[in-house]
Amino acid sequence: MGARTALVTGGAKGIGLGIARALAERGFSLALCGRSVPENIESLKKDIAGGKGTKIVFYKCDVSDEAERTAMLSALKSDFGTPDVLVNNAGVAPLVRADLLEMSVESFERVMRINLEGPFFLTQAVASMMKERKDAAAFRCIVNICSISADYASINRGEYCMSKAAVSMATKLWAVRLAEFGIAVYEVRPGIIRTDMTKTVREKYDGLIAEGILLQPRWGEPDDVGRAVASLADGNFAYSTGQVVNVDGGMTVLRM
Repeated sequence: MGARTALVTGGAKGIGLGIARALAERGFSLALCGRSVPENIESLKKDIAGGKGTKIVFYKCDVSDEAERTAMLSALKSDFGTPDVLVNNAGVAPLVRADLLEMSVESFERVMRINLEGPFFLTQAVASMMKERKDAAAFRCIVNICSISADYASINRGEYCMSKAAVSMATKLWAVRLAEFGIAVYEVRPGIIRTDMTKTVREKYDGLIAEGILLQPRWGEPDDVGRAVASLADGNFAYSTGQVVNVDGGMTVLRM
């Protein structure tokens, strides 16, 4: 049997890139996708492979677009067959951090389409492929990259928080639905992670970290999330479907 294959959405930068690196280290072949093909995609592939002969294919796909999802999966099936792992990582923050009283319909719909609708229906399509595999004994799983914002209310980016809370419920729903097929479903919740999404609020989070918001007083890195996802994908928590893994430096630990 050849290398197992993982599909990672938004896999060319930020947390997705950290996940891709960690999965490549574990010997996975990689199908990566994003809304546009990075200019440096070939050097990125070399970086991810780390000198190994990892098969990596990048697909241009906006996960919120049904036609693009369908086209990507058709090409992926031809290139790799059915994936063993799906990592729903692609997501966006609001274009403008607006108070709830000022949030626009356009912003709400954009965030929900990309962060919730896209991953949900991509999961539906990939799970339908996975459950038809003849080698059903092989470990298969779906990992949703959620956020501590599923629980923490931020009134200047409410659409993001609501999308992540819905993703958390989707994890539970899919865990229940796919259990009969032996497909595990997990949720990983990053905390304060150093990415392009957080660079505009770097100073704010530097201050919060200095004030002790985290038990482990440092920024999280994409590789921190990547290692957690790779451990799940490897089947190390095969008897834990539906569970949440916080990668947040202890931020969500209740304290007195």
